[in-house]
Amino acid sequence: MLKLFSGIRSAAQRIHPYVLETPVIPALHLSRETGAQVYLKMESEQYTNSFKIRGAVNKLLSLNTQAHSSHEDTGLSVVTASTGNHAQGVARALGMTGIKGTIFLPENPEPSKVAALKHYDVDLERYGKDSLETELHAKQVAEERGAVWISPYNDPDIIAGQGTIGLELKEQLNTIDDVLVTVGGGGLISGIATCLSCISPQTRIIGCQPENAPDMFRCVEAGEIISIKQRDTLSDGSAGGVEPGAITFPICSALVNEYVLVSEDEIRCAMRLIIDHHHKIIEGAAAVAVAAFLKRQEQFRGRTVVIIICGGNISSEKLKAVLA
Repeated sequence: MLKLFSGIRSAAQRIHPYVLETPVIPALHLSRETGAQVYLKMESEQYTNSFKIRGAVNKLLSLNTQAHSSHEDTGLSVVTASTGNHAQGVARALGMTGIKGTIFLPENPEPSKVAALKHYDVDLERYGKDSLETELHAKQVAEERGAVWISPYNDPDIIAGQGTIGLELKEQLNTIDDVLVTVGGGGLISGIATCLSCISPQTRIIGCQPENAPDMFRCVEAGEIISIKQRDTLSDGSAGGVEPGAITFPICSALVNEYVLVSEDEIRCAMRLIIDHHHKIIEGAAAVAVAAFLKRQEQFRGRTVVIIICGGNISSEKLKAVLA
């Protein structure tokens, strides 16, 4: 854990010119209704409207450093896979560093996220019916092409980049009793949990997942990485299985204090609440953490709580359906 925490501190210095220090805003309505002191960490206001740029740019800058020369001299290229937010983070980071890359998408990605990727100079390929299938295929392609594989979460540099959120939180707030984080493959919560376990050990880390895609929770519950059959969820940004051998699994097992699963209706209600009372548009994955807070609100009464608003990428069609 100390090695990863050291990587988080190095990442903070490395990525500082390339990312935003996102605001922590008081959630007055949520605080008033629940008796907790609630803050929203607005990663939805980050470049690409998601926290994913942190890990992506840290990884690519680390690759350049490790090569000890420019990408023109090394012919460096990368391959990654994503349903959307990680893809946008990598695409922007590729543009910043000049490295060439290919991004694999599932066969049925959300159209708005594909449209966003077309603004970047990056090759897009499609494979697989779900994110885990796409990731495993893309990883094999990277090996065949001699390219560097960039996992959306199973990489210490990616985790370290996401963990810089924890450093920011500690600078922005004196006391943090609880942090609620939506969990997909576990990169975000692994980084934040590692960081806060070192600098704010009293802070409890709450992992939040949709009932329709509770992969990390079921793996932790089973004590090993297992395959879970998923159903459709509004939290498409967190959907997908946990890769065999994922380094996030032992971190989540050791450092996440509690998991909360939420229904699709609870996710919809959370999205509407944030729009109606806090006037912020958030994606389904971000609403999962809000829904989990609301579901367990009694346990947070009188405590200082941070909800990570992990992203704001949602199509107008999906938003209209949620608001209907």
